[in-house]
Amino acid sequence: MPLEFELCPGRMIGGDHPCFIIAEIGQNHQGDLAIAKKMIKMAKVSRVTAFSTSAVVGMSKNIYRDDRHPHTGVIFFIFFSLQLQMAVEFLDKLNVPFLKVGSGDTNNLPYLEHTAKIGRPMVISSGMQNLDTMHKVYNLVKLLNSKFCFLQCTSAYPLEPNDVNLRVIETYRREFPDIPVGYSGHETGTVISIAAIAMGAKVLERHVTLDKTWKGSDHAASLEPKELAELVRSVRCVELALGSPEKRSLPCEQTCHDKLGKSVVARVAIKAGATLTLDMITVKVADPQGIRPEEIFKLQGRRAMRDIPEDDTVTSDALEPPDC
Repeated sequence: MPLEFELCPGRMIGGDHPCFIIAEIGQNHQGDLAIAKKMIKMAKVSRVTAFSTSAVVGMSKNIYRDDRHPHTGVIFFIFFSLQLQMAVEFLDKLNVPFLKVGSGDTNNLPYLEHTAKIGRPMVISSGMQNLDTMHKVYNLVKLLNSKFCFLQCTSAYPLEPNDVNLRVIETYRREFPDIPVGYSGHETGTVISIAAIAMGAKVLERHVTLDKTWKGSDHAASLEPKELAELVRSVRCVELALGSPEKRSLPCEQTCHDKLGKSVVARVAIKAGATLTLDMITVKVADPQGIRPEEIFKLQGRRAMRDIPEDDTVTSDALEPPDC
């Protein structure tokens, strides 16, 4: 299976692709379509990749279709465990880009089997599960559907930092190296979710609300509009900051190097023909710059081709080639 795949048309996850950010409305629309539309608009303004909501299977498909495209690019819906098979078929007929399995159904293997057979990409949360169960889920789904990912999740609202266990992301990346791994957070604030990106999360899901003071534990664990927007900005900033694993000198450091970069210089006046020893040379900020400090030990035994005054930079052309 690929480490990266297309979760939605034109949106890849895994590999070096940007984190796929999901704003989960869940039940926070409180059954009010007007509130739901405001929350969808909030998701769009915040520049999340997708939003999710809970729904009732018996409701008209048109209610969901009407608001898929005008507000944000990718929309999908999450259902309760009630009438699960019907819910999946309902979503499939809506032509949603992928299917989300909530933590409460992650160990429901018959449901997972049915969902995997639909053939759409899957995002699987792992709250209330253990590693042995997640291996069972992995082994079942991978035989039927190669496009799925796991989200580390702890099912508590709100979630205390000591119960987050972001290191599970590392465990999942080690145990399931051929699928993307993400994080579904129920904590307050944005710091922990941002840290999940640095841990390697390629999908990030957070609950959102218009007002944390509204009745219900989910609201307290959700992000308000300003927090959601700040989360998205911070995630994109962290992604840029993660950069490359290759350690190298960068062009942006040149100005600092010109001012502070050190070179090998003559500790004492060195006469032409003298053989260099370590007590004859040292390291200082020098202008012009010369031989880099990390090369100083290689200079022992080299002969000076000309006089080098005290405190002058030692340059390669002032010494005999090393093979002489």
